[in-house]
Amino acid sequence: MLKINDFNLPGHDSLSNMAPPSRINLLKNIKIPSDCKKAAVLMLFYPDNNNNTRMVLILRNKYEGVHSNQISFPGGKMDKEDKNLELTALRETHEEIGIKSSSINIVNKLSSLYIPPSNFKVQPYVGYCDNSLTFKADKKEVALIITPLFKDLLNLKIIKSQVSVNNHIQEVPSYLIDNQVLWGATAMMVYEFIEFYIDMTNS
Repeated sequence: MLKINDFNLPGHDSLSNMAPPSRINLLKNIKIPSDCKKAAVLMLFYPDNNNNTRMVLILRNKYEGVHSNQISFPGGKMDKEDKNLELTALRETHEEIGIKSSSINIVNKLSSLYIPPSNFKVQPYVGYCDNSLTFKADKKEVALIITPLFKDLLNLKIIKSQVSVNNHIQEVPSYLIDNQVLWGATAMMVYEFIEFYIDMTNS
């Protein structure tokens, strides 16, 4: 598994390629409020029964909130009991999809992202499991677990999709994964990882 060095990440200039138009300036001139909430997510890879590498995404249930019914990584808000954000990502992954922290190897982290509509600063982590996984979704939070093949992720094409951003329909850069539209912060994280991986394999 590749070791990710934060100093070599593409960063926010690169992430703007996948940002909704209304957020591009925020990325480049970001001023994170002091009262922002902290959260963490996990980009988790694992081998399936055919030894093909897959990544885990979830479709969140519909609820009263800005991230309702969106594709995301397992993760969520930092609790007072969490000693650090890495533990937040691991705890939330266990709660949402039933994968125990002891079976997950954390590789490193990607660039953190501030999400204005929910006032969250989100820290993405990259991890992997050595063995195939059996998921147990939290029915209150997770409507669907999506596990695209890693090789398919490397061939993703950026498309334009019509989505609701702040209660307004906008055309945004996105990916189509297993017939699901992936956009916003999660798409930006996937984009950064793909850019990093391709750069590493070509160097």
